Amino acid sequence: MTPVNRNRRQFIRQLSIVSGSIALLPAASLAQDAVEDSIARKNIDFAGDKGPQIKRTTVQEFVRISHFDADGVRQMVAEEPQLVVASWDWGGGDYESGLGAASHVGNREIAEFLLEHGARPNLFAAAMLGWDDVVRGFLTRHPALIDCTGPHGLSLIHHARAGGEQAASVLAYLENLGAK
Repeated sequence: MTPVNRNRRQFIRQLSIVSGSIALLPAASLAQDAVEDSIARKNIDFAGDKGPQIKRTTVQEFVRISHFDADGVRQMVAEEPQLVVASWDWGGGDYESGLGAASHVGNREIAEFLLEHGARPNLFAAAMLGWDDVVRGFLTRHPALIDCTGPHGLSLIHHARAGGEQAASVLAYLENLGAK
């Protein structure tokens, strides 16, 4: 094949790619419009003023004490209620909330307090708290979650073990499934 033919073929291929992309632009624009209309109808204001960010050092301290200090957690939540949904970034995709901290060490008192104050529940907290129906529901629907990990790469079965006697049925279920 001569260089002219190769260049002509490349030109035609590129032209068809560009033409196809141009044809998709109106559809992409309509999809974006539909998303924006949906957000507007629901009065969602993602760009609105949500108030100042919580100081990073405050979030870090909150997550740290959420492992072991129920009184300290109560005091910090009284001063800054949004801490119950804050997460600390340890790096490398390792995010940990106060609930995550309490869950992997089996601190039921702190976990329940945080949930009562609006913390976002998750599968790891459910395993630690012995919420058998929740864990079974997730794993029935998505069996691959048996291998998912939470903060610090800790497994689902680790969280069930941390829950002690009150999470015994979840632990038995996970062991029966072969969780590690």
